[in-house]
Amino acid sequence: MDFRQLNYFVAIFEHKNLSRAAGFCNVTQSAISHHLANLEEELGVSLFKRKPRGMEPTAAGIRLYNHAKMILKAVHSAEQDIREQSKDIAGDIAIGLPYTVMKAIGLPFMKKVIEDFPDVRLSIVESLSGGTFHNLLTAEVDIALFYNPQKDDRITTQQILAEEVLCVGKPDIIGASEDNLNFDEMMNLPVLLLRQGVSARAVIDRPGVLNRLEAQAPLHLNSVNGIMTGLLAGLGCTLAPHVFVSEHLANGTLHARPIDGPLLSRRLYIGHRTDQTPTLLFEAMTSLLLDLIRKEVMANRWQAEIV
Repeated sequence: MDFRQLNYFVAIFEHKNLSRAAGFCNVTQSAISHHLANLEEELGVSLFKRKPRGMEPTAAGIRLYNHAKMILKAVHSAEQDIREQSKDIAGDIAIGLPYTVMKAIGLPFMKKVIEDFPDVRLSIVESLSGGTFHNLLTAEVDIALFYNPQKDDRITTQQILAEEVLCVGKPDIIGASEDNLNFDEMMNLPVLLLRQGVSARAVIDRPGVLNRLEAQAPLHLNSVNGIMTGLLAGLGCTLAPHVFVSEHLANGTLHARPIDGPLLSRRLYIGHRTDQTPTLLFEAMTSLLLDLIRKEVMANRWQAEIV
């Protein structure tokens, strides 16, 4: 038994007619009839007698109606209570977002805050992943998202997703093949490293690989725009997830190839300071961020796995 079935059942009970109940619920008559049949099968009883002039409830139907009205009223009251509570969400809050997250959900996040939380004054601080973690430690932001963070007892973290890191660059640099690259092949390519960002945070748990890449890399940058400019100009390739360069992969300007060996991935976390007391505003912004990220992943606009 679910909430939708109860709604449809109550509509049939009160309208005494499948067609009118379907119109009231804005669904087809076949759909509402199907849900009623499933409900009756699940409960093992007949809830209505089908008559030429409509639907007459059985004794079981009358009893269920009394329960259903109380359940639906309680759900409505809970919804109203939470909606009223949300009106009290107000104040200042600063959110630290790395480039990829800002690119993926920055606009819908800002729009939702403006539309749903008019009394909230939001500050967004964009930086490389290591920067967002540091900003959280120094209380520059209240909530931060970051990749593969080091363990720190001052920060409470929750993993959100994991995503594969690929070799990305122009086809004439990394090859137009869809085959995997191995690390030895990678070492012979001009790799542009985004320090403290996508590249370094992805391989930070594999220091041998990171050290070899750093020694070989012709450019080390702390600039996302610098990395992107270098990639598009054909100066080299880099390690990046799909979402980092999604539009350039879609139009064929850049190409991506998986890397052989143990999966090279990065894990996105959301965190706050351990000594921070959660507030309604804090909880609302955290919930909104997580919801928007999940929606992007579920829509396959962000190729990652929710954990």
